[in-house]
Amino acid sequence: MALSCRECGERFDLGPIFACALCFGPLEVAYELPAGGPRQAADLRKRIEAGPANIWRYAPLLPVPADVADKPNLNPGLTKLVKADNLARELGVTGGLYVKDDSGNPTHSFKDRVVAIAVEAARAFGFTTLSCSSTGNLAGAVGAAAARAGFKSCVFIPHDLEAGKVVMAAVYGGDLVGIEGTYDDVNRFCSELIGDPLGEGWGFVNVNLRPYYGEGSKTLAYEICEQLGWRLPDQIVVPIASGSQLTKIDKGLKELVALGLVEDRPYKIFGAQAEGCSPVSRAFKDGHDVVRPVKPDTIAKSLAIGNPADGPYVLDIARRTGGAVEDVTDEQIVDAIRLLARTEGIFAETAGGVTVGVTRKLIESGLLDPSLTTVVLNTGDGLKTLDAVAAGPTATIRPSLEAFRAAGLAAV
Repeated sequence: MALSCRECGERFDLGPIFACALCFGPLEVAYELPAGGPRQAADLRKRIEAGPANIWRYAPLLPVPADVADKPNLNPGLTKLVKADNLARELGVTGGLYVKDDSGNPTHSFKDRVVAIAVEAARAFGFTTLSCSSTGNLAGAVGAAAARAGFKSCVFIPHDLEAGKVVMAAVYGGDLVGIEGTYDDVNRFCSELIGDPLGEGWGFVNVNLRPYYGEGSKTLAYEICEQLGWRLPDQIVVPIASGSQLTKIDKGLKELVALGLVEDRPYKIFGAQAEGCSPVSRAFKDGHDVVRPVKPDTIAKSLAIGNPADGPYVLDIARRTGGAVEDVTDEQIVDAIRLLARTEGIFAETAGGVTVGVTRKLIESGLLDPSLTTVVLNTGDGLKTLDAVAAGPTATIRPSLEAFRAAGLAAV
């Protein structure tokens, strides 16, 4: 196991580094995957299925110690893959539609997965404080994981986040710092802090621990395939913030193929953005390889990264797999949140509204084939973004049957 540059392929020993010393390209964890035939694959499947009911069932495929399940951690993962037949009928999907609902994680977002891996790296490298730049969900995940694992924490967020995410990040007892500006301003500040003595002993999960942090998103791919009976989905729709989640899901799918755990066959990956922060979608539609930064202006604040680090890699994956990158308006996001709640009883945060809304748009445009098995990601809980959806009582009445009848709500 080593760190490998995604641009030039240069390899480095494992450590708290995130950029190539030769070309400044991003680093990621590289593995020597065991070669084997059907028997070895079957044995590995059995080992995984007998493992813990969380991401540590995949520990042999992650940069974590063998005894990771015995350490204090939030133990996220193995969230529900919901067969969304009601939503499928609404959208006209006949090939099978599933929602991977990651709101069931400990702090109610997929960020618990990536932080869990980063915590183990922080332990290995002797860090004493966990930190991050965050659009909200990551701040809560870091605060909770640090509290559980015995680290100090100090997380940084844009000053105008949704109130629910601010409370969730603050309640765990660590320091929460609001920065005047966008997420990109917050991220730049954190990069400066890493090089300052003030940041000594700090593990920034999405900066100097980013190669390990990113590996947590692979477990979404692992779980989806296992929950589908060890097979690849035909199509998967993934929200784009930095783009790391989408790239690591693709990496996870390819690893499962290489290990013989799933049959190798074509799959398509689609990226989903909000129109008010859609630099990757714009680049895809314009046929560009470079993602031009934008200033975010959308209710989907968890996706509001105007300069996504993995944007170019997302473009490569969408084009290589025959997928696409699409965006939806804030109004379409809210409509999609309501649609998912009404059809499947899943209350998604705004990012989930983006993926469902983009799925509907892709079907209408003919880019997504409704006859194929499709998985849509919901990465967080709608209770975190209550301001996005106005809702209230159907009626307010006196406590009497007469008042209930008068309101026209009684069954006929």
